[in-house]
Order: sequence, then C-alpha cells, then structure tokens
Amino acid sequence: MSFKSPWLLLGLLVLAVAVVIWLLLDRRRARYAVRYTNLEVLATVVSGRSWLRFVPAALLVLGLASLLFGLARPQVKRMQLEERATVILVVDTSRSMQAEDVEPTRLGAAQEAIRTFLDRAPNGLRVGLVVFAGEAQVATPPTKDHQLVDTAVTDIDQYLVFGGTAIGDALQTAVDLGRQVTDVVPNDDGEIAAPASSSPTRTLAQASSCPEEKSPVSILFLSDGAQTRGLLQPLEGAALAREACFPVYTIALGTPEGVIERGPFGGIPGAQDTGQLIPVPPDPETLRAIAKTTGGEFSEARTSDALERAYQNLGSRLGREPGQSEVTWLFVAVAAVLLMLSGLVATFVSPRLP
Repeated sequence: MSFKSPWLLLGLLVLAVAVVIWLLLDRRRARYAVRYTNLEVLATVVSGRSWLRFVPAALLVLGLASLLFGLARPQVKRMQLEERATVILVVDTSRSMQAEDVEPTRLGAAQEAIRTFLDRAPNGLRVGLVVFAGEAQVATPPTKDHQLVDTAVTDIDQYLVFGGTAIGDALQTAVDLGRQVTDVVPNDDGEIAAPASSSPTRTLAQASSCPEEKSPVSILFLSDGAQTRGLLQPLEGAALAREACFPVYTIALGTPEGVIERGPFGGIPGAQDTGQLIPVPPDPETLRAIAKTTGGEFSEARTSDALERAYQNLGSRLGREPGQSEVTWLFVAVAAVLLMLSGLVATFVSPRLP
C-alpha cells in the first residue's frame, strides 16, 4: 500500500500523543482518595464493568485513525483498465460452427459469451469485431459504442458463409485492424509505417523482445480451429500478431463428436445427400499453438458453461494493466462506522454510577 499524501500520516503521531496524555490524566485522577461510606457496595456496582468506560474512547481513537489514513489517500496495486486498450473479437462463422455439440450451437454459444463481455466491458474500452469463414470481414471497427458491436453480434447471421475456414487470413485482418488504433499510417509507398515497438518489418527473433508494458491491443479468437481455406496458414497469421506484439487469446469450441447435417446449401466436400451427417471435430492444437506463439492464452470450451467461464477468465485480462487504485472511500467508511459506534456505546452502554 502507498499514499498520495503520506505527510498527513503525521496526524497519527498527534493522535497517539493525545491518547498518552489522556491515559496519564486518567491515571492521575485515579490516585485521589474516594470518600464513600460503604466501599464494598461501590465495588459491587462497578466490578467487572469498569473496562466499558474505555470502549467509546477506543472506538473514537480507531475511527480518527482510520479517517487520518483516508485523508492520506491510500492506494493499492491492482489490474486497472487502460483507456487506450482495444480488444479485437474474431469469431468463426463457418458451417462447422452450426454444430450443436455446444448448446445451442457453437456459434450461438459464442454470441452469448460476447454479449456477456460487452455488458461488463467498461465504457472506455474500444471493441472491434471481425467475422470469418472462407474470408475475413470487419463487422465493426474498434469503437467505444458497445451497442453497435452488440447489434453486429446479433446480426451475425448475415456473415454466415459456408466456404471454408480461413484462420490465418482472419488473424491478418485482426492485426491490421489493431494497427489502425495504434497511430499507424501508410507511408509514401503505401506500406504500413509502424512505430519501432510494433514494426511489421521485424523478424520473429526481434519480435520476441516485445515491450514489457501491456500491449494496447489484444485479440480474442473464437473458433473450432480447423482451417480448410485461406491464403495464410494459422501460424503465419500468428506470426503477424507476434510481430505487432498483439497477444492472441484463443478459445476452441466444440467436441470431437460434433457433426453438422448437410443441407441443400451446405457445400461440404464429399457430402452427396441432404441429411448426411458430416463430422466436424475441432482443432484445439492449432489454437493452442497460436496462443503460445503470440504470448496469449488458450482455453477449451466443450459446453456453453465452459465457454462462459473461459471467456470471463480471458476477457478479464484484456485491456488491463498493473496500476494504483485509490481506496480512500474504504477508510472513510470504516471511520464513519467506528465514530457512530463510539457515540452509541457512550450513550447506551457506558456504565454510570447509581
């Protein structure tokens, strides 16, 4: 714990001196002889209760001490939201995400998890949305308007394309989107001119030494992880994120028993008849490798509840960095309670002689 105004803690010394003076005066007063016709009766009245007269004073001292701590503006270390933080959500909308091994479907569970995240996300956090199947599309650019993102998530059906799963291309789109919010602009040659800390021209060896401070951009990638199409391979897309120092947090959706039913517009290679069940097992190893390459984390969600827990666990880390949080209100609240108790005890509990 630290304090913004530590010099105000000197008030505790003044309070301690006042307590010592009070105790000395109380002790001196006790030395005077007490004249009473029957000391045995007096002893019976006050026996076992004399300590109560110190309770109001003790509560008063504790309350004042807590108030002095509050005036010094105490701070504690905790993970705080970085106002410049941006989270890029990447959601797989390919045909395999219609599998019902995660209720109601893999995609439906992902939508619910994203809505939960948006409901709890602070207003200052920018959120972008990328959806992909055979190709990647930007549904919403990074914005603080979370309602806009929520609307895009609700209308995600319009992005359903059953032409494959392009994980590498989706990562490239997310990285490009993230660079738009890190003061990156095209140079005269039309190439991306990035700051030295996130230059796309660095090698992976150079990129391994990303700045120690929290990256302003994080990518949360929800998919079943099986690439079937695209220009870039998954780890090539992960390399781009690594070069930009954007950690990718991946969540693998589905179970090995997941299947989809081929419809008239299914477009699944090898399926001949409507109603044929096509196995669509997830590929968690690919998503695990992406997270490891970029310095993110991997979670596996085989049920909607597991997805919710994984999303909360990973989402709580996104856009946060270590910092100091002031807790003055806590000490002031404790002081108010103690001072009130001191008055109540002094009024109703403090012993009085008959």
